[in-house]
Amino acid sequence: MRLDELTEGLVASPLAVSGITADSRAVRAGMIFAALPGARADGRDFIGAAVAAGAVAVLAPRGTMWPADVPARPLIEADDPRRMLALFAARMAGAQPAMVVAVTGTNGKTSTVDFLRQFWGARGASLGTLGLVAPGFPQGDSLTTPDPVTLHGTLASLARAGITHLAMEASSHGLDQRRLDGVRLAAAGFSNLTRDHLDYHGSMHAYRAAKLRLFDTLLPEGSLAAHSTTLDAETQAALRAIAVRRNLRLIAAGEGDAAIRIIAARPLPAGQALTLDVHGTRAEAALPLPGRFQADNVVLAMALADMPVAALLAALPGLHGVRGRMELAAETRGAAAYVDFAHTPDALERVLLALRPHTAGKLFCVFGAGGDRDTGKRPLMGAVVARLADRAIITDDNPRSENPALIRAAIRAACPDTLEIGDRRAAIAAALDELRAGDVLVVAGKGHESGQTAQGITTPFDDAAVIRELVA
Repeated sequence: MRLDELTEGLVASPLAVSGITADSRAVRAGMIFAALPGARADGRDFIGAAVAAGAVAVLAPRGTMWPADVPARPLIEADDPRRMLALFAARMAGAQPAMVVAVTGTNGKTSTVDFLRQFWGARGASLGTLGLVAPGFPQGDSLTTPDPVTLHGTLASLARAGITHLAMEASSHGLDQRRLDGVRLAAAGFSNLTRDHLDYHGSMHAYRAAKLRLFDTLLPEGSLAAHSTTLDAETQAALRAIAVRRNLRLIAAGEGDAAIRIIAARPLPAGQALTLDVHGTRAEAALPLPGRFQADNVVLAMALADMPVAALLAALPGLHGVRGRMELAAETRGAAAYVDFAHTPDALERVLLALRPHTAGKLFCVFGAGGDRDTGKRPLMGAVVARLADRAIITDDNPRSENPALIRAAIRAACPDTLEIGDRRAAIAAALDELRAGDVLVVAGKGHESGQTAQGITTPFDDAAVIRELVA
């Protein structure tokens, strides 16, 4: 692409442009260098290095002074250079999947985009915390919202491979830093907003504004917007005002007068039985996922999927949760066994409270604590499990360099009547052996991890795989 084409006439130069980057170390001949000020370094300090490496032009904030000792190159000045970087990356990459849906929110983004991918089947993909999940592609690194150059390169690769639908997470950082600019969105969703990332945004007002940018700037006018009814009233009001001003088709999913409404949710050991109203169609559906929050994420995905009601309802029984997050590993003798990444007192409390309604019998928990990490949380974790579980087994997590017996002892101080089995496989086996109809087991701490680390050695260990082997 020529420089004058890429900049849409801002720079009248027929020079060929081979790429764009904000990393001076990645500059190669023919590339544009985006000299952006950052938290740790100012890209304008590296203009000389970029030109020496072959940069044909430089993108920088308006008012940038060209270094006196650097050979002249076209300087593209912008009031919002991060946005321009993203727009240039989009123009250079070209193709995108026909339907791109972005989901923002404090919690629930990962599950919602993964449910969307599952609804779409072979034509769909998801991108976010789990990396890139798409047929025919290796799973990429975990990154909620990639940098714009990487993102638009990925979109083009997906489109060339025949992927027509993509669901992606939109983090507040990514929105604020213009990483999603240039993405041709068909729809956007908002799950919820609770206190988080105030170290970056400074206030809840700024945090909310960053997420609302998805709807008031990036989503094209007249597009579909959906939100969960778990979204707080203030944010819902702001979203409705944006929808009116920009003619967005705003729908709600969850409770009340939502377009996709959960009328009733009956907990079962291996999931829940839902009564739904989907755009006026009442239906009973089995959802193999525990926790009311999972049902909320599912109906938000249904609102964004752009599929016939019958197809959405038919897909519900086959949905599976995000790996390692309240993941149903196996069912045995009428009981259910889950694995979860919960490794803090708060996370343990949340997972045990979420599973309690699904427990007709006893709630079991196998857990430990990681070594070389916060030692103060160990008795707190023990206290949570002692309070909320009916039966618990303390075991080893990832002891790392510490003595695992001392870690278990610190946990046991807050739950002295708990069984202790250091060998994690043996502890899981003991819990499974006790399960009876109506019981629920959660093996907590490692979730999606595939190894156990002790004394510098990591050996293969996957909680879900071990559960399935033992049940079999």
